Amino acid sequence: MGSRQSVAVFGAYGHTGRFVVAQLRDRGFVPVLSGRDTAKLQALAASAPGLDARPASVGDAISLDRALAGTAAVINCAGPFATTAAPVIEAALRAGIPYVDVAAEIEANVDTFEHFTDRARAAGGVIVPAMAFYGGLGDLLATAAMGDWTTADEAHIAYGLNSWHPTAGTRAAGKVSQSRRNGRRVRYTNGRLDYHTDTPPILEWPFPDPMGTRAVIGEFTMADAVTIPSHLSIPEVRSYMTVEAARDLSAPDSPTPAATDERGRSVQTFLVDVVVRSGGAERRAVARGQDIYAVSAPLAVEAVHRILTGQTRTVGVASAGEIFDAPDFLRALSAHFSLELHQ
Repeated sequence: MGSRQSVAVFGAYGHTGRFVVAQLRDRGFVPVLSGRDTAKLQALAASAPGLDARPASVGDAISLDRALAGTAAVINCAGPFATTAAPVIEAALRAGIPYVDVAAEIEANVDTFEHFTDRARAAGGVIVPAMAFYGGLGDLLATAAMGDWTTADEAHIAYGLNSWHPTAGTRAAGKVSQSRRNGRRVRYTNGRLDYHTDTPPILEWPFPDPMGTRAVIGEFTMADAVTIPSHLSIPEVRSYMTVEAARDLSAPDSPTPAATDERGRSVQTFLVDVVVRSGGAERRAVARGQDIYAVSAPLAVEAVHRILTGQTRTVGVASAGEIFDAPDFLRALSAHFSLELHQ
């Protein structure tokens, strides 16, 4: 439990931020609400007793320092992270508290590793980027699947989403990423990120039953291409997305997620199928659950809990699979998704 420790949530009134706030409360933490929109913060604070609203802007370091004052950690839920990650990390380093974010933006995560690794390690601080459905979950699954292997030839992360109704934040982050790439696509091959302009292939992926074989967009590269290679010796990391979900994401008229249960989750379901291969051997990890935005909250909050209770393996900038015991972490979230390990 959180023992009533305060945790700042930057972007608390956003779609994922609200899930994070609720999860923090469920775990016994005291959320401190932050973000630039004062009216939205005050409205969210009024929705439950004991919530403190502290407006802050990434362009105003003093406001960020006020927002983080007296807190034990900060979770950044405000994208695009190309804009927000660095200022909030700087504020966390000044405050001497851990930083966790839910960034799915590939380039923003690369920036975090490149710009803050040495400083965070020297300060003994902890920064965990991409601690969400994209980046964090895939990394944990790949790490758990690897088991006692020290190297592998390739990792494949196949996303079996039945639909994907993107939030406004997802669309905004996608536009920033496309701009930074000059419209190119990206893949992780030969041990590095490779930018290119060819058309993504449509393949078939043999998802476990009952989903079965589905058409997927090949090289649908997500934050796993940053998190997994940051600590696992795997020169080829490929990810895939079901065609239906990819079409939803690209359609300009796709609706935003709609709550359908008491936890605010949408009807979206997911199956993440991770296959790691070495020589002729293959290992697999599978996660099944509901709502990719909602499940990011227990992932981020469990990370904060483990950091604050000393259940970590390193300091500095580290992905989920490097800093946490991956199988134990995944099993701790059994209330939020199911897990299968085949080694």
